Amino acid sequence: MPLMNVFHDGDGFPRIVLADPSGSSAEVLLYGGQVVSWKNERREELLFMSSKAIWKPPKAIRGGLPVFFPQFGNLGTSERNGFARNRFWTIDSDPSPLPPSNNHSSVDLLLKSTDEDLKIWPRSFELRLRVSLSAGKLTLIPRVRNTDTKPFSFTFALRNYLSVSDISEVRVEGLETLDYLDNLMRRERFTEQADAITFDGEVDRIYLSSPQKIAIIDHEKKRTFVLRKDGMPDAGMWNPWDKRAKTVPDLGYEDYKTMLCVDSAVTETPIVLKPLEEWKGYQELSTVSSSYCSGQLDPRKVLYGF
Repeated sequence: MPLMNVFHDGDGFPRIVLADPSGSSAEVLLYGGQVVSWKNERREELLFMSSKAIWKPPKAIRGGLPVFFPQFGNLGTSERNGFARNRFWTIDSDPSPLPPSNNHSSVDLLLKSTDEDLKIWPRSFELRLRVSLSAGKLTLIPRVRNTDTKPFSFTFALRNYLSVSDISEVRVEGLETLDYLDNLMRRERFTEQADAITFDGEVDRIYLSSPQKIAIIDHEKKRTFVLRKDGMPDAGMWNPWDKRAKTVPDLGYEDYKTMLCVDSAVTETPIVLKPLEEWKGYQELSTVSSSYCSGQLDPRKVLYGF
């Protein structure tokens, strides 16, 4: 049977530990509704956590899988990347209308607007998140309900801090030929020219109208992350590289070498909800082994299942 246990650590962060019979596990904090660990059946950590992460409210925790709501980046009136990632969530006792996740170890979390939130963002909402673990997969289903009397709009992202062996040996496939906004160039719009995205410097981009499937190939570990998403048409990508890393107080100077953020996002066209309407997104992270000699993993097999 899949397992779920709630632990109260000395750091004041109640955490839910999901376990799968295959040996894989995930840890989810009630603080931020944030996944902070995802290990495969060999107990290898798949998510990056900053060596200087600050585990103290109201700071956001750098690493894992933070939830950005009600805005992604600084596109809005709320604080950068929103406030959902530094609020305490609760376990949701009524996750309907989602079907029960019988075969998976899962937890349903809930964040409701408080008086404090309404001062920052004067709209009443309910934000739900289901985190499910199964063999080789971590699935997140976010939902936002408008409990206000007026319509509101928001942007959203699930930021995935992926653990990689060496960023200069990683490549990303599935985003070629797409338009992207470059945050290093005042959000100017460009078209991706490369056959696959590789890394030799700072990158901070939002790829627009991206496909439902993106592959992140880690040559050294012979491992490929597959990101599948629905309801979140854009894809963020971030690595600070060496100079920028030194300006981020809660990131170790060398941390950039072993991380890459690839985000499921709604940013170019905000979601608009009328009163009582609900938006639902979907994200699934999985890993496949990429076994090849000196050649490359055939991206068509990963991206299109050929």
